[in-house]
Amino acid sequence: MEMKNRKIVVALGGNAILSTDASAQAQQDALKSTAEYLVKFIENGDDIIISHGNGPQVGNLLLQQEAANSEKNPAMPLDTCVAMTQGSIGYWLQNAMDQVLSDRQLDKEVVSLVTQVVVDENDAAFKNPSKPIGPFLTQEEAEKEMQQSDAVFKEDAGRGWRKVVPSPKPVSIKEHKVIDQLVEAGVITVTVGGGGIPVVQRNGQVEGVEAVIDKDFASQKLAELVKADLLVVLTGVDNVYVNYNKPDQKKLETVSVSEMKQYIKEDQFAAGSMLPKVEAAIQFVEGYPEGKAIITSLENIQGVLTEEGGTIITADKA
Repeated sequence: MEMKNRKIVVALGGNAILSTDASAQAQQDALKSTAEYLVKFIENGDDIIISHGNGPQVGNLLLQQEAANSEKNPAMPLDTCVAMTQGSIGYWLQNAMDQVLSDRQLDKEVVSLVTQVVVDENDAAFKNPSKPIGPFLTQEEAEKEMQQSDAVFKEDAGRGWRKVVPSPKPVSIKEHKVIDQLVEAGVITVTVGGGGIPVVQRNGQVEGVEAVIDKDFASQKLAELVKADLLVVLTGVDNVYVNYNKPDQKKLETVSVSEMKQYIKEDQFAAGSMLPKVEAAIQFVEGYPEGKAIITSLENIQGVLTEEGGTIITADKA
């Protein structure tokens, strides 16, 4: 059963862009294969809005900025680095999508939008940095970095130590009306890259702040604002599991919000990886009960098209 003309927000996981090789060529190659999957939505008659992470890229860019920092060429602040990675990844993604659309003889335009995401300057996250960015370090390397700067490093899901920065929750998407207009006009839109450029509203003005917004929460907020039929959160696995890697491991297929909340209470999802995806999915269907959220892998897009694959989160029945 294939449905037509759905409005879908697709949140790409970091592995869709960067695995181990941080060169531009390797990331462009990765996005070419990502585009091959994404174009299936277009062939199915869906309208898509693509969001993406930038954790490794913005972290690497900050390292480059710090390495070249001088009086004549000062390092750019974090909000500007987010904008720079929105531009570079957006360019690669547009280019990859254009190639695949051309190969399939599909007449569609692709545009990436530099996107500002409004956060609350009183968000508690500013006092407790938690969002990992940049490369993985050993504990020794991280401790050395912390001694030499005011940066904070934390251990990340057993994979090593990473720099952490404030990660406030998105309140609104500054450009959401423009994004909706582009989608209504049939344009494939790449937006809220890296969770969007974090800005606060002060005295009627919008100002950038030093933070990184979780791209899944930014995608959820966007999906809610544009009234998307579906929020697709892509990750490294086809389904969300409970009792993961235990003898009684269970694959989640169609799950209600209240069931998912119960699993969160049981600490079923890792804080640094699956938990924000699950929370974003819950927030979307709570904020827009007509919509559904699916958490799955890029390779399982076919299951998303038929809504027979992945973990599908739906609103509680009234």
